[in-house]
Amino acid sequence: MSRAALLVLADGRFPAGGHAHSGGAEAAVKAGRITGAASLEDFCRGRLHTTGLVSASLAAAAALGADPVALDAAAEARTPSPALRVAAGRLGRQLMRAVRATWPSAELDALAREFPKGAHQPVVLGLAARAAGLGPDDAAYCSAYEAVSGPATATVRLLSLDPFDASAVLARLAPELDRVADQAADAARRVIDDGVDALPAASAPLLEISAEAHAAWPVRLFAS
Repeated sequence: MSRAALLVLADGRFPAGGHAHSGGAEAAVKAGRITGAASLEDFCRGRLHTTGLVSASLAAAAALGADPVALDAAAEARTPSPALRVAAGRLGRQLMRAVRATWPSAELDALAREFPKGAHQPVVLGLAARAAGLGPDDAAYCSAYEAVSGPATATVRLLSLDPFDASAVLARLAPELDRVADQAADAARRVIDDGVDALPAASAPLLEISAEAHAAWPVRLFAS
């Protein structure tokens, strides 16, 4: 296993398409729920412990070798918003293109054939980690970090937030990210014996509702 591969996969410059998505931050900024560093931290904390935990668990399970088709169905069931399902598929398709070029894998090829329009991004991320020789804990960390780094980066653009303040938010969330990654990896290990019902199903209804409203905007900076 090469831990350096984790740095490549988690690098914001990896061409996975995440720069085009705000993780719900654009809608939250417009609604006045994110106005600065303090409210950004609250938003990211909520996202980390809900959709972030679910995504990290899916990624970790895929990295362990759980059935990716069953995992994609589990992701679909845990994503009520059609707009977020579309976004997850687009992100999965873009990530798939990047990882197949970086870490060629028969498992990735098979998933791409099964889901030509894109599997859910966390499932692809987990298989990417597996192809790169990484384990479930690595996949969980990568996914959990994406859950908070995406909105933080987007808010710098949306509010002209000081990048130092955004980085400080991520640093303060680091201990909670550790806990969420551990919870996600533990859940993933249960999937091997108990199936996808062992995955968490934490929800963030306001994110789902906001995503539907955001998808209908005539003009927007981010795709989601």
